[in-house]
Amino acid sequence: MPLPQLTVYRRDRHNRALITLAGEIDLESAPLVRAALAWCLSDGIRTVDVDLTPVTFCDCSGLNTFLYAAQQTAEAGGVLRLHHPPPTMGLILDLTDCGFLLLGPPLGHPASPLEGVPAQTAQAPPHRTHPLASVLSGDAR
Repeated sequence: MPLPQLTVYRRDRHNRALITLAGEIDLESAPLVRAALAWCLSDGIRTVDVDLTPVTFCDCSGLNTFLYAAQQTAEAGGVLRLHHPPPTMGLILDLTDCGFLLLGPPLGHPASPLEGVPAQTAQAPPHRTHPLASVLSGDAR
């Protein structure tokens, strides 16, 4: 079985986290995403922004993972927001009419939960010159 083609980066700032996902989110890599988001909650993070700029594909298993994580975060008194979803996920959000549960303002925007994080850092372009340390990569076992 091939390893999931997804890398997870995390940057904390007080009780907030910016999770940047790079690659594909599907049935094989969704457990990796779920683990990274659960890790935030267990570390006391209550505001989680997920930057999807470098994500090339996301299917319904990814959507289910994000919905579950948003519910868990809300139950803990926090908020989880997705930013810059890829076109495939945009279609799924439109079809399921659940974008209002997950989508937040653009990162770096004054209303963004990570106010004060420079837009160029928050958006995490794939060609970033100073990559964040990978906290999880490969098989989620």
